[in-house]
Amino acid sequence: MTVPEIEPSDIPADAYLLDVREQDEWRAGHAREAVHIPMTQIQGRVDEVPGDRTIYVVCRVGGRSLQVAAWLNQLGRDAVNVGGGMQSWEAAGRPMVSESGEQPFVA
Repeated sequence: MTVPEIEPSDIPADAYLLDVREQDEWRAGHAREAVHIPMTQIQGRVDEVPGDRTIYVVCRVGGRSLQVAAWLNQLGRDAVNVGGGMQSWEAAGRPMVSESGEQPFVA
């Protein structure tokens, strides 16, 4: 199954953005509007992911998010991988926040 991919700059403003990175990566810096469900927890928490809209899945560089997007698509969801992950997000100058109160960065 081929997973569609999108550049961070092309993600719609009202998108459902699913961040599948681990807690320490999330704390360092993430998109304000993102929902955090680590890849290691997605199977047990899939009911938290909407089934009625496109899901944009992001990780650090795009590998984990590709796997999660493929799995969600196999379940019948409409999932798209964010190409280049949060590294591309940061490089594109998209806004980020941190949970630590420090300057956000991609860990």
